[in-house]
Amino acid sequence: MIKVGVIGGTGYTGIELLRLLSNHPNVEIVAITSRTKAGTAVSDLFPNLRGHVNLQFIKPNLAQLAQECDVVLFATPHGVAMEMVPELIARNTRVIDLSADFRLSDPTVWERWYGHPHTAPNLLTEAVYGLPEINREAIRQAQLIACPGCYPTTVQLGFLPLLEQGLVDPNHLIADAKSGVSGAGRKAAIATLLCEASENFKAYSVSGHRHHPEIVQGLSRISKSAIHLTFVPHLTPMIRGIHATLYAQLQKEIDLQSLYEQRYAKSPFVDVLPPKSHPETRSVRGTNMCRLAIHRPSVEDNTIVILSVTDNLVRGASGQAIQNMNLMFNLKETSGLNDIAIIP
Repeated sequence: MIKVGVIGGTGYTGIELLRLLSNHPNVEIVAITSRTKAGTAVSDLFPNLRGHVNLQFIKPNLAQLAQECDVVLFATPHGVAMEMVPELIARNTRVIDLSADFRLSDPTVWERWYGHPHTAPNLLTEAVYGLPEINREAIRQAQLIACPGCYPTTVQLGFLPLLEQGLVDPNHLIADAKSGVSGAGRKAAIATLLCEASENFKAYSVSGHRHHPEIVQGLSRISKSAIHLTFVPHLTPMIRGIHATLYAQLQKEIDLQSLYEQRYAKSPFVDVLPPKSHPETRSVRGTNMCRLAIHRPSVEDNTIVILSVTDNLVRGASGQAIQNMNLMFNLKETSGLNDIAIIP
């Protein structure tokens, strides 16, 4: 059994980690930390885990975690993991970070978007970006995984086959993306109150979203050329889910449906739908699946449209972290992640 510790178990990604890990056939959860809830039973805060997780929150003790855990997963706000991960790495404990602390390779870019200096810049080049469809083999050997963000996962999986083959103009990419309210995290904020978010739809961070440099970094690595991306996120009145409508200009004629089907034939968590399909967020709710559909609205021009949907808390965070963990420990990639979407 893999002994797992979760640092920061009180947010939405934390509770999703615990929900998924508690049913994983090869995992024993040995520690769940929270400075503010230490001594509280996990099931008192999250009653859905009653009978599944019989632990109390504890204050983080890195020496204890390193001794007891094979892997530690961080579900903490940005800026927390970078302070704690170096000690765990030094103690030879494997780490999967769900925050943005190790996603960007350039510390100056990280500081510009997250507002303070990176305190462990030496680890940025060591961290493996945890998008399995690109880095599956590197993930198997990694000691530190930077789990991708929700928007970056959904957008990159949509553009990936096109950029790998050099089929579209990398200077004219558009990602029009919508997210459920849980993407903002489990915190008190006026914009995510029920009366503010319900019956409403809006764009936000149009002048610059912190996921933009992560997406551009990833797409640039795929295409091996400079990427120019227009990324506009929106808040939708639903709890979870991401829908990204992606636009690109085709430069070479090719059977796009076959391209996508062949590229993701061995990817258990990417589902390429039949032609003319329209994936729905409810079709992935609670699952680690990304569903894609490819459209060419008019054969008279070169615009192609890719529709990509994920669950922001699962494929966009906790499920992908467990997918990475499975690879790190040579388990079946789908272990603990076979849930069927909840409809309605």
